[in-house]
Amino acid sequence: MKKSIEFMKRNYKVLLVVGIVVAGLWSFIPSKKVTGDDKDKMLIELLSFVLEKGHFSPIELNDEFSKKAYASYIESLDPTKRFFIQSDISEFQNYELAIDDMIRSKDLSFFDLTYKRLMQRMKESKVIYTSILSKPLDLNDNETINVDYEKLPYAATMKDLDQRWRKQLELAVLSDITDKEDIQNALKSGIIDESSAAKEEKPAEKTEPKSFEELEITARKTTESNLNNNFSFIAELTREDWFTVYINAIVTQYDPHTYYFSPEDKEKFDVSMSGKYEGIGARLQKKNEGIEVSELISGGPAWRGKLLEQGDIIIKVAQANEEPIDIAGMRLDDVIKKIKGPKGTLVKLTVKKVDGTVKVVPIIRNEVETEETFAKSSVVNKDGKLFGVIYLPKFYQSFENKLNRDAFKDVAIEVERLKAMNVEGIVMDLRDNGGGSLETVVKMTGLFIDKGPVVQVKPAGGKAQILPDSDPKVQWDGPLVVMINNYSASASEIFAAAIQDYNRGIIIGSKQSYGKGTVQNVFELNEFVRGNQYGDLGALKTTTQKFYRVNGGSTQLEGVKSDIIMPDRFSFMETGEKDEKSALPWDKIEPAIYTPLDLNFEKVIANSKKRIATNDNFNLISENAKWINDRKEDNSISLNYAAYKKEIADIESQTKKFKSLEKYKNNLNFTSLPYELELMANDELLKEKRERWHAELVKDIYMTETLNVLTDLTVLDINKSVVKTKKDKKVKEKLASK
Repeated sequence: MKKSIEFMKRNYKVLLVVGIVVAGLWSFIPSKKVTGDDKDKMLIELLSFVLEKGHFSPIELNDEFSKKAYASYIESLDPTKRFFIQSDISEFQNYELAIDDMIRSKDLSFFDLTYKRLMQRMKESKVIYTSILSKPLDLNDNETINVDYEKLPYAATMKDLDQRWRKQLELAVLSDITDKEDIQNALKSGIIDESSAAKEEKPAEKTEPKSFEELEITARKTTESNLNNNFSFIAELTREDWFTVYINAIVTQYDPHTYYFSPEDKEKFDVSMSGKYEGIGARLQKKNEGIEVSELISGGPAWRGKLLEQGDIIIKVAQANEEPIDIAGMRLDDVIKKIKGPKGTLVKLTVKKVDGTVKVVPIIRNEVETEETFAKSSVVNKDGKLFGVIYLPKFYQSFENKLNRDAFKDVAIEVERLKAMNVEGIVMDLRDNGGGSLETVVKMTGLFIDKGPVVQVKPAGGKAQILPDSDPKVQWDGPLVVMINNYSASASEIFAAAIQDYNRGIIIGSKQSYGKGTVQNVFELNEFVRGNQYGDLGALKTTTQKFYRVNGGSTQLEGVKSDIIMPDRFSFMETGEKDEKSALPWDKIEPAIYTPLDLNFEKVIANSKKRIATNDNFNLISENAKWINDRKEDNSISLNYAAYKKEIADIESQTKKFKSLEKYKNNLNFTSLPYELELMANDELLKEKRERWHAELVKDIYMTETLNVLTDLTVLDINKSVVKTKKDKKVKEKLASK
């Protein structure tokens, strides 16, 4: 209880900001019966006030702000540029520099104009695609389509829009034809390939191969059904749903983590925070090219199916044996609705892999278990030395009940278990760990360092506060290596940065971590309006603080740079916070007073770099990453059937050389700890999860090199290392007084 009070005292300025906002919002008192427009105007005024008073770095509402909000909004309405024509955009551009003024005057005319025009264009587009798909398509001409929609100009006229629709429909039909031909070929050769969903075909369709003309007819029907379902789904969206799109185009200009939740979205957010739902067990994020799989939840249906991978782009979604629906242009929330579903039901995802190939992935939905979000450990014997591996998927903590499990307590327990087995070194695996509790990461860092500052937190407009580990006990003082990748974010970066700044261990992995150096608070808007007659107003998640390393540098954008860089498929691609247009900038503040260990890792790092440079598998990974990067600008696709087939075949042929990476094995034996082996004797699901994890570690070349580094570290006298003596007497006295 005492620690919780101390922690809240250190964050009093955040609470003070909330208090000021709450006090100010009492002035928002409705005096009459309200209408829908009144609620929308109230919401704009309310959000503007909260952002002005509560955001870490409030920005000026001016023409530059308007221009960015305008571009974001129009892109959200029509990302594939298949609805609006240039005359629409020319009309909309009259408001491009006026959004700031419209926010201040609570003017909804721009939103009303775009909403009504979008509804009109969607009706017209349905007529267009229905007409085009009513007759055979010419798939033998030499036309191409450019799918870089961001750089594509809007159609000049409705006639040009008709041609744009025709090309997009031809591409959809070509894709469907080749998918069905792959299934026919697989059936003909006796190969049942789950990744092509051949086993889902009905028996009647397996007997006699269809001609190209028959497949073309079926593909047109499939595409039309697809679009009809898509448009029916969009038709269910209310004006309030579209207004939320408009609001978020405005608030996300402050930074990518500031977001307005409508009442329905807030409910989904609460469910996601509870970690209990039925679905496929994958986290998704909106990217320019579509909906990307950002993480697979260990133990979930997608994870167990082994076919879906992090980095896959979802193109279509199908329910059971229904035809797939093209999700191009759909909102992320709408795609999630289609993918989620009751336990035991089938969903089929058509995905574009990182290497450019397209696969159909069938997944049986199930309950996504939160157990696999907890820390787990394993031991491995390498070259006669016993090492421990602790995998932590997130920095979890129960804020409602501090007696429940949290990452700090669980990792402390795993460390003790590993020490009891006399391990000589520990790997902390934080790959794909998106962060979590600030309090938890501060305490967990204290397991590996002597007392001292862990992270600095700067609230909006305030002075930076140092969050220290005040416990002088060091739970593990032996060799330590921390694994990170592009998706290690927030609290993961705080931990890795502290270990690096204290020179406590070696950071190994991607070139840098994600680069999210901010913290958000959720404002429940309903609580801020006295006598609320507007109904549920939803909530605003907004950035209120920024993290800084003890050396004074921010983790924002730059993340934590690895001491040892291992190549991965994303090596040449821009990923992470720096890829976000509205991300807050990197900066630095005064460093805290801290004392790093006097350890020299230069030789260990140099040895690792030599191994990586001469490793055939790492070189192949680098080659694969470069190949993927070289292809990212290739956005032109042939609409000629023969040429399209050749393009697909060429991609598959080029990727064959990288298939050997899937066969890699390090021949190490990873095993569970004794207590877990006892549990596994009566728990088949736990046994399967651990066997899967250990099998993944055996195929994990990154873990192999990490253990090589850990082996090299054992020759250093970590346990008896002394602190540097370059600090003056005053600094030492200040440290001693903590």
